[in-house]
Amino acid sequence: MGSSPPYPPTTASLGLIPTISLDVPICAVFLVLFIIGAASHMTIFQVNRARGHKFIISGMMFGFCMARITTMVMRIVWATRPTNIRIAIAANIFVYAGVVLLFVVNVIFAQRILRACHPKTGWHPLFHHCFTALYVLIVLTLIMLITSVIQSFYTLNNNTIRIDRSILLYGETFYCVISFLPILMVIGGLIIPRETRVEKFGQGRFRTKIRILLTTSLLLCLGACFRAGTNYAGGDRPIKDPAGYQGKACFYIFNFTIEIIVILLYVIVRVDKRFWVPDHSKKSGDYSRGRDIQDRKGENESAKSGGKGNMGDMITTEEETFDDMTHEEMIRSSTREKVVDEEKGAEGDESTPVPLSNHQSVMEANGV
Repeated sequence: MGSSPPYPPTTASLGLIPTISLDVPICAVFLVLFIIGAASHMTIFQVNRARGHKFIISGMMFGFCMARITTMVMRIVWATRPTNIRIAIAANIFVYAGVVLLFVVNVIFAQRILRACHPKTGWHPLFHHCFTALYVLIVLTLIMLITSVIQSFYTLNNNTIRIDRSILLYGETFYCVISFLPILMVIGGLIIPRETRVEKFGQGRFRTKIRILLTTSLLLCLGACFRAGTNYAGGDRPIKDPAGYQGKACFYIFNFTIEIIVILLYVIVRVDKRFWVPDHSKKSGDYSRGRDIQDRKGENESAKSGGKGNMGDMITTEEETFDDMTHEEMIRSSTREKVVDEEKGAEGDESTPVPLSNHQSVMEANGV
């Protein structure tokens, strides 16, 4: 124990102290993966912005990847300087700070799905204020966590250490709840009977949106619950006697492996198209307005490309796929409806007497 702060930790934490032989190669691999994720989301963001299709969430995911790149760099530096406590503090702070952005992204997606299913509730001012308060609370909790982590390295007072641990447990528990919230919102929105039809937004199947959100939320919830569980169960274990679940494998699997899967999945399924809604949406019907805008843009792009289509055409429209009908089935259905309408029109023409011309009427009046 040093004579002056910051003091080295005395209890074991998830991931333990990194080493050059094990942690540096693993961190290097994750560093490359998060660079790919950052480049992908920033490319999507810039291409969409050039087309007038603003999707700020792509920028948020780019910011998350940059935070994780910094985390990997700090952990590599820590492995080369294991006795440098200030580097250890910085590395631990970035581990806690990054994943919050993914929680917020999933909550935003869940909010859009809930508004589409239950516009009366989803667009209620009270519902909006609750989410605003939730985002403020997320930021305040993150500040508390960072403060407690830093303070724990600068004190030897047992009471202060106990308070810092309590804040840490609160923060991990709170983020478990936030990670589970999108699952609760989506399932609740599907179970509660709807008063209106689903207001479609973005591109692709509505049920596919739900599956994407539930899959990513379950993954993030698994990681958050594991981190909270390790802090509850092994937070007081001596640093020289860590538990098995505090080892390197669990640290990298339940943190960065889950996160990179979510990040790359969002690129592959093109959430920028599926979950896009128009700017300044404030009431029921605004999401549908966004679909009209997208349809017009798609027609213009198709016309410019000579009808060959583009990458965005790979995602079918919600109108075609919401009821599990394929594009061909939609065309056949539309053709049948058109034939029926024409037959009805023909029958109407036969039953309606054809008016005589003025010349014929005059001739009949004169007895001709």
